[in-house]
Amino acid sequence: MKKSILFGIILSVFIIIFQFAEVSAQTIAENLIVVDDLGREVVVKTPVQSIVSLAASNTEILCAIDLCDRIVGVDYSSDYPEDIKEVAKITNFDMSINMEKILSLNPDLVLAAELTSMDQIRAIEELGIPVFYLQNPQTFDELPSHIEKVGKITGQSDKAQKLAKELTKRTKAVEDRLADCVDRKPTVFYEIDSTDQTKPWTASSGTFIDNMITSAGGVNVAADLVGLYVQISLEYLMVSDPDFVILGDSKAGITADSVTQRPGWDGLKAVQQGVVFEFNDDLGSRPGPRLVDGLEQLARILHPECFLK
Repeated sequence: MKKSILFGIILSVFIIIFQFAEVSAQTIAENLIVVDDLGREVVVKTPVQSIVSLAASNTEILCAIDLCDRIVGVDYSSDYPEDIKEVAKITNFDMSINMEKILSLNPDLVLAAELTSMDQIRAIEELGIPVFYLQNPQTFDELPSHIEKVGKITGQSDKAQKLAKELTKRTKAVEDRLADCVDRKPTVFYEIDSTDQTKPWTASSGTFIDNMITSAGGVNVAADLVGLYVQISLEYLMVSDPDFVILGDSKAGITADSVTQRPGWDGLKAVQQGVVFEFNDDLGSRPGPRLVDGLEQLARILHPECFLK
């Protein structure tokens, strides 16, 4: 009788230990360990139910893979798609972060980008919240894997891969169109900010804007200037005399008509010939799915003859 009681006790203890081990194993399985673009191991609880995005590009990627409803906080510049405007703003205009707000939201994941400083990343992690740093892609070829990475860490790999394939196909279609039809690459001036009309800001080589111009069959007149985003003098513009002027600052109210009123700008060939185009800069500066929209639009502007059919 005593032996049977002892056996029962041992069996009960064994079952409890086994169940505890099973729960522990399940808990571990629910944590995904990923390496971010800073080479850091980040432990993410899965499934990810709530996300804070610290860059507009990250926000657009998340929404493109059907995760808009899981975004609980965004940066100041996140404004697309339309519904995202109702989500709580975590950063200010100067990119400072409201740490108390992030803590109150208690997200499963914070998706950071190059705009986020290491001090900010450390401060968020000190709150016990995992931060995945996502480095911007440099070319259209890198964009698909960039999106797939977001899909992997958020549990949306299938949708991210589907989107990546679609974007690759569209990019290749533009490339093929231009390859069969372009004899000459026109020169392009891309305006970012014309607060100083005698020295407007533009993008040099090493930027996605420059890459977009090149991929759309154009030549960036500012490509050789030192720095990523630089001011270009009106004198330099006159010498380079671009075939096209693209107004990336159109969201600030700059129009093709207003350019014709600028002192000295009437000497530019593009202004004289009426080939000054307003352009949504978000399509050229946010490394997300809409970059391909920007590529398609710019290619049609620079080479309309290639898209007649």
